[in-house]
Amino acid sequence: MAELNVSVVSADHEVWSGKAKQLIARTTIGEIGILPGHEPILAILAAGEVRVTDENGEIIRANADDGFLSVEHDTVTIVARHAELV
Repeated sequence: MAELNVSVVSADHEVWSGKAKQLIARTTIGEIGILPGHEPILAILAAGEVRVTDENGEIIRANADDGFLSVEHDTVTIVARHAELV
């Protein structure tokens, strides 16, 4: 089964990275769910929670705001001014 390569970073450090089955994040136009094979996208993050379901089914939660989300070739990058694990 295909997986996502996810990286969540804040302005000064990496918050979390790893393989994932899915990711849900809040953007300025609403929540978005990302699965493997998703079309390329660039979106502006809204303040809120990012939920990553890792390859073992565990849910990793992080608060992130003031940044963007990028998806390309099953690689998801979230860059935020402020981000931290919940």
